Amino acid sequence: MKALLLIDLQNDFCPGGALAVEEGNLLIPIANELMPRFEMVLATQDWHPANHGSFAANHPWRKPGQVIDLNGLSQVLWPIHCVQESFGAEFVPALHTSGIYKVFVKGTDPEIDSYSGFFDNGHRKATGLGDYLKEQGVDELYVMGIATDYCVKFTVLDALELGFKVNLIQDACRGVNLQPGDVERAVVDMTSKGAVLVTSSEI
Repeated sequence: MKALLLIDLQNDFCPGGALAVEEGNLLIPIANELMPRFEMVLATQDWHPANHGSFAANHPWRKPGQVIDLNGLSQVLWPIHCVQESFGAEFVPALHTSGIYKVFVKGTDPEIDSYSGFFDNGHRKATGLGDYLKEQGVDELYVMGIATDYCVKFTVLDALELGFKVNLIQDACRGVNLQPGDVERAVVDMTSKGAVLVTSSEI
């Protein structure tokens, strides 16, 4: 079975949000159009406690974009975003959430970040998404969302590692591009591991 996976279509990642990704809002109409075409639609949601270690504000003298060691892992520091129960963490209001079967939250442990929808960044804990997909008989994923070079990329790489066939809906993703070329490099990383590039019009 094929499933559509929506990555972090949340207020804080769209224009006006705390960690806004350029044109992130343009993905919402695409998601709404695609959802009825799939038997199963799942979503991930960044869901951070306010004291999360990835927030620059929780480290004296640090700024967003700097890199630190967080419990043995290299960690990019971000603005405070997607705090549990906040407006910024909610899905964009225009998203047809009634079409989403199940939501998997990530980034809930203040000691480690979680870009991927499957695992934290150290692969120390699973979100349950992988097991759920296998229980439901899903073997092929269509992935879209925010951000191409972080949460989308690591979700896709983990899905491939777990044995799923993965299609990246390229026109339905937007990236952070902290460094010029990050998005292009992320796409190469995903395709070199087996992801197939598709467009929303092909689905």
